[in-house]
Amino acid sequence: MSAHVRKRIEEELIMYRWLRLLISGPAAARAPEPASSPEPGPAAPAVPAAAPSPAAAAPSADTRPARAPVPFELLDLVGTAWNAWLFERADEGGLELNAHEAQVLETLAAILSSQQSGAALVRRMPGLIPQLLQSLRSETFSGSALSRTISSDVVLVAAVIRLANSCYQTTGASVTSVEQAVILIGQEGLRQLITTVAFRPIIDVHSGYYVRRLAPILWEHSERCAIAARKMAPALGIEPFDAFLAALLQNVGLTVALRSMDQVTKGEPQLGSGVFWAQLARDTRRLSVSIAREWNFPESVVRALDEQGGMRKGAQMSPLGRLLMLVDYLGKLRVLVEQGVLEDGDGLFAGLPGDAGECYALLEGTRNA
Repeated sequence: MSAHVRKRIEEELIMYRWLRLLISGPAAARAPEPASSPEPGPAAPAVPAAAPSPAAAAPSADTRPARAPVPFELLDLVGTAWNAWLFERADEGGLELNAHEAQVLETLAAILSSQQSGAALVRRMPGLIPQLLQSLRSETFSGSALSRTISSDVVLVAAVIRLANSCYQTTGASVTSVEQAVILIGQEGLRQLITTVAFRPIIDVHSGYYVRRLAPILWEHSERCAIAARKMAPALGIEPFDAFLAALLQNVGLTVALRSMDQVTKGEPQLGSGVFWAQLARDTRRLSVSIAREWNFPESVVRALDEQGGMRKGAQMSPLGRLLMLVDYLGKLRVLVEQGVLEDGDGLFAGLPGDAGECYALLEGTRNA
């Protein structure tokens, strides 16, 4: 085995272990360490762990299949408007694929049918993430130690302070230190924050047209939906972190595909027909599911992502799948209303569940939060 291949395998194993720690949370503290793991250093004075998740006291989720929460006609209407707005197309561009669209879909099909790792196409975790995850493995954690680690990364510092102030805004006070923010956010909040930072797409001066235009839009949509889903989950008996994770990952396959779109089109906006969008949504959803399985995410998350392809009438879905569909639909609607593409009063709430209004309000509240 060549040194290059060996290094690649080692990197994949390290990423896999990090993500297992992220998903398993405090329970991982009871698992035995691999022989190669470094010995932990002396424990710093512990800060009390965050309060248990509200889901712990909530009734168990009804695991029986239920119908999709959004009528098919509304999904189709808003989905078509979203497609046209994303790709800046006044119409659906006909019912046939152009050469560039066909090439993009062929590239995705090759990835899905090959042994290539879909996870390898997603951004690597920052170097300090494993340090933070190790600190969060126990039931108690050291606020001062976490603060020192976080302070070494300016992006994380900004994210932690921002999240803490959004939690603290009703008091009129302001959080200015990382240590104060860490204590305020708590263990569960930090797990969600680390997940968010790890999956945020990289956009730089070398990115092509589609990455530059669409990646920020898709990321904001995913982040809004993740925060709203987390807040809606306890009342539905769903684990909040599972809801957060599923919503955050819903666009990961499409975000990966943006790079292929740029490579094929050489940066020229030549994509976006209705038939292309339908096939792209199908294939990128499959890629998201494949990545979730490869990273050993909870089965409820994998299932919820997979269920988003159930566009047929009367499709049966799990509770988390229903929540994910609702926040995705309302999140797109919220953006389209903000952009002046659609209006709230266009009958776009007809047939939605009773908590749709609350969810829609949360999506407004999480904008730029």
